[in-house]
Amino acid sequence: MKASQFFISTLKEAPADAEVVSHQLMTRAGMIKKLGAGIYNYMPMGLRVIRKVEAIVREEMNRAGAVEMSMPVVQPAELWQETGRFESMGPELLRIKDRHGRDFVVQPTSEEVITDVMRQDIRSYKQLPKNLYQIQTKFRDERRPRFGLMRGREFIMKDAYSFDRDPTAAKASYQVMATAYRRIFDRFGLRYRAVAADSGAIGGDLSEEFQVIAATGEDAIVYCPGSDYAANMEKAEALAPQGERRAAAQRMTKTATPGKATCGEVAELLAIPLATTVKSLVLATDELDETGKVRKTQVWLLLLRGDHDMNEVKVGKVPGLAGFRFATLPEIEDHFGCQPGYLGPLNLQKPVKLVVDREVAALADWVCGANEPDFHLTGVNWGRDLPEPDLVADIRNVVAGDASPDGKGVLVIERGIEVGHVFYLGTKYSQAMNATFLDENGKPQFLEMGCYGIGITRLPAAAIEQNHDERGIIWPDAIAPFTVVLCPISPDRFPDVKAAAEKLHDELVADGVDVILDDRGERPGAMFADWELIGVPHRVTIGDRSLKEGQIEYQHRRDTASSNVAVGEVFAFLKGKLAA
Repeated sequence: MKASQFFISTLKEAPADAEVVSHQLMTRAGMIKKLGAGIYNYMPMGLRVIRKVEAIVREEMNRAGAVEMSMPVVQPAELWQETGRFESMGPELLRIKDRHGRDFVVQPTSEEVITDVMRQDIRSYKQLPKNLYQIQTKFRDERRPRFGLMRGREFIMKDAYSFDRDPTAAKASYQVMATAYRRIFDRFGLRYRAVAADSGAIGGDLSEEFQVIAATGEDAIVYCPGSDYAANMEKAEALAPQGERRAAAQRMTKTATPGKATCGEVAELLAIPLATTVKSLVLATDELDETGKVRKTQVWLLLLRGDHDMNEVKVGKVPGLAGFRFATLPEIEDHFGCQPGYLGPLNLQKPVKLVVDREVAALADWVCGANEPDFHLTGVNWGRDLPEPDLVADIRNVVAGDASPDGKGVLVIERGIEVGHVFYLGTKYSQAMNATFLDENGKPQFLEMGCYGIGITRLPAAAIEQNHDERGIIWPDAIAPFTVVLCPISPDRFPDVKAAAEKLHDELVADGVDVILDDRGERPGAMFADWELIGVPHRVTIGDRSLKEGQIEYQHRRDTASSNVAVGEVFAFLKGKLAA
């Protein structure tokens, strides 16, 4: 490829709305151009990256036995109404009407459509298993699209769906896909982790997120350096403290804490560790009648250590707390006789259901609100000052240094960007849409499903967040827009330079190397700045002086200086670098 034939459009400055590095650099490097909020043109340079991502994904999906198809971007609402998602999915689902007033959606995903395809064609267990995938445009009407391709409204995703006869077979299909995903992300050349993820309302343990490690990631991922344990923050278990609870050593005392409404302020005032304070969180659950009106409300009190944060996913799994909400101020005052800031489990106005975090259940001589403004209770102990807790659960986020659940060390927390997810669905969609097959006994059974997604256009942005410097992008070879760039200096003035560059270009092209020759005649500084911004990993510079000395300069994008290579050896040298 010659640069004069290509479309190169670099910018010195990023647009004002580009908040993260990937958005800034993809715009400056001419890879994307904004068309509307969360909607981008994929320019030729960026599209080359996307196509390389797609090619790796397609090769590994085919290798794993999945079969490619394509489903429409615009889908009839009737299918989504069968599963209830037309109403329940919320405003992220873009709903439209055609000229006849019929409802449609712009697909954010395709579980309904693929289930409809399979219920029409799968009749017998003999036709199973099946795994179909597509690489297709999706649309989610994000309230606040931001960060360029990281959280856009229109994007490209690979979504695959497996269909099996029973849970055992479905879990085997899941493992095939999980292995394929590891091969895919290994080939991308990015530092990533596969982490156990929460399975939501479906239940079960078969759910993994693939997270590209980056300091700017929105997700917190938890892992143990001494083992294979890894999970996202919602899934990571906080173990109960080991050993017996320490015996009470203090009397419970009502202590004045004027104006100190947070655990941090109380700990500072009393000169005690924050870990000895207990925070009170008040939740509520509503029981509805057949018309949807609230029949009964239950108020809950959750106790966590002052230095810990509530994990909403874990809380939602506590028996009775599914669908919880935070209690209103009148509800809190009605039950505690006090406003938030001084709440606690003693001296209540009305009974509440108590849920105690594992760490709090192991505390002695702790501090909590007295249910009276400007006062806290110190020296509180279980069994003496209030009954032993009936409901103890893991309801907090883990913190760095917590024991790993597998017993092989302590936990470390990093930031990550989710770029893939594998998920065992079970019969959630097949039951809703009556997608069945006949088993060996001729009896109808619901299809067991799994789904597997990769954010095709999100992945380049994640790669940039992990691989960049002050000069621009640093692409891994596998997904770089071009693997090698040839930079002749003043080729119009020096015919030998032009000839040497074209000869090397043609040799590399003939050998299948993805190379671009910059024949634009730019000054060296401007030319180098462009390719460092774009992030091509291997650069070869051909100048008149070095050429006369039988040398050509090579520099990897991560190198701080170039090195000389003999002209006659440069082809083999480059092949060695690319093979490495």
